[in-house]
Amino acid sequence: MRGHKILVVDDEQLIRWSLEQNLKKQGYEVTTAASGEEALKMVREDPPDLMLLDIQLPGMNGIEVLEKVKELEADVLVIMVTALGVLETAVKAMRLGAYDYVNKPFNLDELAIVIKKALETGELKREVAHLRSEQTKRYGKNNLVGSSRHMQNVMSMVDKVAKSDASTVLIQGESGTGKELIAKAIHYESSRADRPFMAINCAAVPETLLESELMGHEKGAFTDARNQKKGLFEISDGGTIFLDEIGDMELGMQAKLLRVLEERAFRRVGGVKDIQIDVRIVSATNKDLLKAIEEKTFRNDLYYRLQVIPIYLPPLRERKDDILTLVKHFIDYYNHEFGKSVKGVSKMAEKFLVEYAWPGNVRELKNIIERAIILESDETLMLEHLPQEIIAKTSGGGGNLVNFRLPPEGIDIEDVERELIRQALESSEGNQSKAAKKLTLGIDAFRYRMKKFGFM
Repeated sequence: MRGHKILVVDDEQLIRWSLEQNLKKQGYEVTTAASGEEALKMVREDPPDLMLLDIQLPGMNGIEVLEKVKELEADVLVIMVTALGVLETAVKAMRLGAYDYVNKPFNLDELAIVIKKALETGELKREVAHLRSEQTKRYGKNNLVGSSRHMQNVMSMVDKVAKSDASTVLIQGESGTGKELIAKAIHYESSRADRPFMAINCAAVPETLLESELMGHEKGAFTDARNQKKGLFEISDGGTIFLDEIGDMELGMQAKLLRVLEERAFRRVGGVKDIQIDVRIVSATNKDLLKAIEEKTFRNDLYYRLQVIPIYLPPLRERKDDILTLVKHFIDYYNHEFGKSVKGVSKMAEKFLVEYAWPGNVRELKNIIERAIILESDETLMLEHLPQEIIAKTSGGGGNLVNFRLPPEGIDIEDVERELIRQALESSEGNQSKAAKKLTLGIDAFRYRMKKFGFM
């Protein structure tokens, strides 16, 4: 705790001197004030980490000083110093934000322990606040990327849900569209952000274990239950639980989940007592739940209980306006991660990225940009840096075939040849050797055609 600043506020000069000497020996930086007015001036100029504040001061009393300090610097820890017999005033001070109080005459060793604990608590609170801020930066709505109408609608919905008291949200969309990212944005933009966000993939956990993971279990509930275990519902109380792939949950577990949703309570496996919870349940699936209801693999009543607030995440192929925005976002992200300095992608690469169908959605795009930045050293990502399947499928599935249909009125063959030379040069960023190879021409034959069509 060395280096922390402590302000001692007391109208008795001997007490101020005694505390100052004692605290300096412990390694603290100590200042003193004889009145509340003087103390407030010092707080404005250079806020301390902790104040030892006497309640009975001339002029402005300790309670009034405490209120002003909390208005000026809410993070300053305040320990009230009070005479015996004024317990009621000390309790009022605690309600106003004081960390603790000590009675006069006080034991210096005991006071040292109270100060040490207060400063440790302050450090912990600052660490938690920092972590919360970092999590919000990483997962908040500002991390959602997209300018298309579809994504603007999704972002608006995230904002509204986060600010609401909605207890259940259902996110639907194909695999790789970013459903967990949306769930985290809802959590970290809400008043629940300082409480836990817990996630579980319902398809990855067998039904026999899923109940124990969600509800917890009592000691001896089954063979391997050697100790009591809290489940995710209990751990995330006050926060958010994300149930991914809810469409793969077995019917038996669906019934138990429905009870939790309706009663906001559950029992641990092997337990007899209901445990009340306040938790937002965000579910996600890539399945058509209405079809699953028809096939009797998903409960009708659970579906309507889950989708009080439905959010649909469109696949990437339906929001092509977002592709290049996402490409830039991922390039910036991986430049930072890997210490690279990629500036962007070539025009030809952009064309292929936009035209590709993206069956793996945003996850596939992110992986491709990551791989390209790791493997390539150029400042610009070129067409040849993209996976072969993107080039093949975007060019009509023929790989090296020209996707061209003869118009009814016909066409000048030289126009076709000129266009092929132009495209080969563009996709090779002007590298004549690479362009010639793309058209299976020798370099001399390629340069002849370049000259013929005015490219050199």
